[in-house]
Amino acid sequence: MGKAKTIYICSNCAAEFSQWFGKCSNCDTYDSLVEQNITAFIGDIPSRGGVGNWHATQGHGKSNTKPAKARSSLTFDQISDRQIARWESGYGELDRVLGGGVVPGSMVLIGGDPGIGKSTLLLQVSNQLAQKYRILYVTGEESGQQVKLRASRLGMSQPPTVVTEDDNNKDPEKPVDPDSIGANLYILPETDLEEILREIDSLKPNVVVIDSIQTVFFPALTSAPGSVAQVRECTAGLMKVAKHEDITMLIVGHVTKEGAIAGPKVLEHLVDTVLYFEGDRFASHRLLRTVKNRFGATHEIGIFEMVSQGLKEVDNPSELFLGNRDDPAPGTAIVVACEGTRPIVVELQALVSPTSYPSPRRAGTGIDYNRLVQILAVLEKRVGIPMSKLDSYVASAGGLNVEEPAVDLGIAVAIVASFRDRIVDPGTVLIGEVGLGGQVRSVSQMELRLKEAAKLGFKRAIVPKGTKFPDMGIDILPVGKVIDAIIAAVPHQELTEEDLEPDEDE
Repeated sequence: MGKAKTIYICSNCAAEFSQWFGKCSNCDTYDSLVEQNITAFIGDIPSRGGVGNWHATQGHGKSNTKPAKARSSLTFDQISDRQIARWESGYGELDRVLGGGVVPGSMVLIGGDPGIGKSTLLLQVSNQLAQKYRILYVTGEESGQQVKLRASRLGMSQPPTVVTEDDNNKDPEKPVDPDSIGANLYILPETDLEEILREIDSLKPNVVVIDSIQTVFFPALTSAPGSVAQVRECTAGLMKVAKHEDITMLIVGHVTKEGAIAGPKVLEHLVDTVLYFEGDRFASHRLLRTVKNRFGATHEIGIFEMVSQGLKEVDNPSELFLGNRDDPAPGTAIVVACEGTRPIVVELQALVSPTSYPSPRRAGTGIDYNRLVQILAVLEKRVGIPMSKLDSYVASAGGLNVEEPAVDLGIAVAIVASFRDRIVDPGTVLIGEVGLGGQVRSVSQMELRLKEAAKLGFKRAIVPKGTKFPDMGIDILPVGKVIDAIIAAVPHQELTEEDLEPDEDE
């Protein structure tokens, strides 16, 4: 039996209060306190053994039957330095954002908008991992038949089978025939955490997929699934199993209308890796971006394309975000952006026109709006272009977000080229940050950017002064001021056919 108690929990930072307030005093978020009924259990909670009795140590009950086990700490030198072998997921783009592959015993949280492809990605990854490992796919949003139907639509060679109690005697390390992948991929339609943990204890899988954490509930809590307390306790229980049993957990998380993962912030603190699956619903490409990774670099991205049979990897992402270089238009410029350690060549497009409003309009798609306004001010003050009388629109081709300072120079040149109605040489790339004084500043990973531009056949790179690298097959033109870059990149007169690469249509 238990005694009921009401508390209020902040949905943003998980701080607890004894009464409701309009503003959380811990994170200063308004209207974020949610009522939560807590039952304080008196006496013992029956132990289920194995991983099923994790809640007895989580503060939900008191056990007086056995004394606590003595634990011994180890010195740093006593800990084994054996390198942990990562698993290949079957998708190089996912392995890239994870830091080189799946780490055994890790917890990976994947968030994204509804319909973006989170479940599709994890089902395809589960299908690939099932060639070598035993996979348990826990779904709280679909039935087993619905998952099997979706697997058939994705073209999986052998659809997965719904888990049964008679198939738990296989060697999880033994590779299986790719034509019988379904025999190693188990589907469990369940939302009860205790039932999920019992199945994990029985099946002994190598990888567990939870789709999604907001649908899982712990019966000892009276709150609804998806609440702050439920998400926190269920994640803590899964984390304990993952670390003790060396089981990899791939967890799907819903997002709020602001784009953040729903639930308490402690959810992101508990897991090892946080990935966001992004994309425009009007475009076919999807970006898998890492914002936290204990086993690799952050801000890495993987690029996929949504096709009729699910997600496929994009081998050369630069070609995806480049326009038609055979038919250049005024107001375009090519930049090299870096997402983590991946350089991506992107086309920027600008359009300026006389304004008909008291205040000119500024709009940016895929770029930082504040940096756009700053660059427009620099062009008016340092270059003499009357931007205060012009509407300005700048966009990145393909909708890729390129918000780093290294694309400043490309934005400035594209705007000036549109103002003068001139075509920038399509064989030129621009790399550099524009300062408020009109100077061009150096950026990081310059050598990596230049190698990517040279690989794609660009002939010239306009870069900040002081950049010196060995010959990489591309001419380097260093500049110190933004006006110097404009003079070098934007022709005073309109380019003729002889100035550009020959076009068969003209």
